[in-house]
Amino acid sequence: MFNLLKTAVLMAAITALFMTVGRLLGGQQGMVLALVFALGMNVFSYWFSDKMVLRMYNAQEVDASTAPQFYRMVQELAQKAELPMPRVYLINEDAPNAFATGRNPQHAAVAATTGILRALSERELRGVMAHELAHVKHRDILISTISATMAGAISMLGNFGLMFGGRDSEGRPVNPLVSILMMFLAPLAASLIQMAISRAREFEADRGGAEISGDPAALASALQKIHRLAQGLPMEAAEAHPETAQMMIMNPLSAGGLRGLFSTHPATEERVERLLAMAQGGVAR
Repeated sequence: MFNLLKTAVLMAAITALFMTVGRLLGGQQGMVLALVFALGMNVFSYWFSDKMVLRMYNAQEVDASTAPQFYRMVQELAQKAELPMPRVYLINEDAPNAFATGRNPQHAAVAATTGILRALSERELRGVMAHELAHVKHRDILISTISATMAGAISMLGNFGLMFGGRDSEGRPVNPLVSILMMFLAPLAASLIQMAISRAREFEADRGGAEISGDPAALASALQKIHRLAQGLPMEAAEAHPETAQMMIMNPLSAGGLRGLFSTHPATEERVERLLAMAQGGVAR
């Protein structure tokens, strides 16, 4: 119930942001059009955003015959978490990362890069996939997928404002500097909304994943390894669609400028510290 409330708050906040940008672009009429567009995007995001994200990453669905070891691992962890079996995808990408998507546990999907399968031991990979299934169990996946789609739409709206200029409430053209500011501030505001939700969510998924796998130390080791390897392996799809970065187990974006300052992920060191504390506290394998 709490995550449903968070989803409603997120959709309301981003809808309000759409209306603000729409007012700057086209005055009162622009605000109404932006509201209609935002409501349409909310409906579209609920039903189709998971498919959009998987397509962005060119994710390929696999099963027990095409990726038997990986598929059986997810199947075993899903049973342990008392979840329906999600669809399983692989992304042909060297950068090590993984994410979960879908609107609910009955329509969930988990995806991992081929790079993460090569980089991690079986124990570590189990920890990562348990983390993703914890997102499914906590119903975080709808929040992350909707926020990714809506943040991308806001960025597009900001760019539209730069190209065509904005209008004040009287319908007169606004100062071009306002349009330029809007291009930067609209996506930034969307990122701040994402960040407020994502950081706490990652800690909870780490805890839940450690409980599902029964091996918090393995997840801690995986996070350290992913953090180290990801530094020199840019993820092109994530760089092209930065609004999807908050869905990943580790931030896939280069850390320069505002991206580093407004990261949607908590510091890896703090995540590892919490997991090792769980291991010392005696989470059973």
